[in-house]
Amino acid sequence: MNHSTLPVPSQDLLLRPQDYSLLTDLYQLTMTACYVGEGVDQCRANFELFARRLPAQFGYLVAMGLEQAIEYLEQWRFSTEQIAALQATGLFDHAPDRFWHVLETGQFTGDVWAVPEGTPLFANQPVLRVEAPLWQAQIVETYLLNTINYQTLIATRSARLRDVAGDQVTLLEFGTRRAFSPQASLWAARAALAAGLDSTSNVLAALQLGQRPSGTMAHALVMALAALEGTETEAFQAFHRYFPGATLLIDTYDSIAAARHLADQIRQGQAKVKAIRLDSGDLLAQAQQVRQLLPDVTIVASGDLDEYEIQRLRTAEAPIDAYGIGTQLVTGVPVNGVYKLVEIDGIPVMKASSQKVTYPGRKQIFRRLDPQTRTWHDRLGLADEPAAPDEQPLLQCVLKQGQRLAPPESLATIAARTRSGVTALPLELRQIEQPAPAPVELSSALQRLTAQTQSHLPQV
Repeated sequence: MNHSTLPVPSQDLLLRPQDYSLLTDLYQLTMTACYVGEGVDQCRANFELFARRLPAQFGYLVAMGLEQAIEYLEQWRFSTEQIAALQATGLFDHAPDRFWHVLETGQFTGDVWAVPEGTPLFANQPVLRVEAPLWQAQIVETYLLNTINYQTLIATRSARLRDVAGDQVTLLEFGTRRAFSPQASLWAARAALAAGLDSTSNVLAALQLGQRPSGTMAHALVMALAALEGTETEAFQAFHRYFPGATLLIDTYDSIAAARHLADQIRQGQAKVKAIRLDSGDLLAQAQQVRQLLPDVTIVASGDLDEYEIQRLRTAEAPIDAYGIGTQLVTGVPVNGVYKLVEIDGIPVMKASSQKVTYPGRKQIFRRLDPQTRTWHDRLGLADEPAAPDEQPLLQCVLKQGQRLAPPESLATIAARTRSGVTALPLELRQIEQPAPAPVELSSALQRLTAQTQSHLPQV
C-alpha cells in the first residue's frame, strides 16, 4: 500500500465530536481489522461495563456518565480524512481491504442497556451493556470506560460528601484547577451536581448545564488591593462595591483579626457581611471564634477538604454552613471499571484468569426494597430471568438500533435519585471507613451458567 503523508501535527489536542471515532486505543482498531479478516465482525456481541472491586473504603459506587456515553455513540463516525490518516500510519498495511469499507460506512447500530444515572451499585454489577455487531462494540470500549469511570468516581465521592454533611449544608464544587484536564473539569462539575452538590465554580460547566456558577474571591485580590489601596478592609470594601454581599475570604493575614474588624464595622453600620470563607489553618477553632464574632454570617470552609475531614468537623459540631471541595473530589483512587465480552452470537463466554474471573452471559440487576428495614437488597441474575413480584430490574434499554429512546434527564432528577438510593442503603455500606461488603446474591441460573461455561472453556 502506498502511504500518504501523515497529517500535519496539531498542538491544540481539543476533543471535538467529529474526532470521537479516533479517541480509542490502537488495539481496538487492530482487533477490528482481525475480526473483519476472519469474517466475524458482524457477529452479535454483548459487552458489559462493571467494576470488579470497589476502591478502598468505598461501600458502593454511584453510576454516572451515561448521558455522555449516549451522546458519543450517537455521533460516532469515521470520516474519509480519518481513514486516510490511519492508512498513512502504515500500521494496517496487511489489514483486509474490507476493513476500510466497514469503517467508512459504519455507525453505531446496536442497543445499550444501562442503569439510570445516580443509581448506587456494587462490584460486578453492570453499569451498562452494549449489544452490537462485534466490531462496533469493540471500538467504543475506550471512550465508554473513560467517561463512565471518571464520572462515577466523582459522583460517588460527591454522594459520600453529601451523606456525611447532611442535606442542610451547602456543598460547592471547586475542583476545576485540579482536575486532570479541561475536559475532566467539565465532567467532574456535571457529576458532582448530578450526585448532590449544590453548585460549581466552573463557569463553562455551570452555564452549559443551565446552572448559576458559585464562587468567592482569591487571596490575590486581598493582597493586591491591600498593597495598592492600604488595608485588607479597603480590599473588602472595594470588592463589595461591585459584588454586594459576596463572600469575603478572611484568612489572607489573620482570620480572627479580620473577623473582629468586620464585626466592629457591622456594629457601626459601616458594612454588611453575609458570608466569609476560611481556607487554611485549624478550621474548627477558627470557625468557632468567627461564629462568636459574627453570629449571623454564613461560614464557608475550604482547603483540601474531603469526606473524612468534613465528617470530623461535623462530629465536632463546627459552626460551618458550607464547604468548598476541590482537589480531593476531582482526583484520587480511580474507579477501575472494565468492559468485558460476556456473549458472542448467543454463546456465553467468560474470562478465567487468576483474580480476573468474569461471569458469563447477559445479566440483569434485580433490586428489592425490604419493607421492614427500608433498605435495598440485590440479586445479580441473567437478563432473561423473570423478576420476582417485589423486584425491580435496574438495567433499562436506553439506545435501540443506535437511536435514543428517551430525552436527557435533568441534573435535579439524577441528584434526587442519587440521594434516595444512597439513603436506602444499609448504614454499614454507607460508612466512609471500613464499610461492610455488599451482600449481592447470585441467582441460581447465573451460577449454573458460570459452572457450565467454565467446564467448556477452550483448551490452550
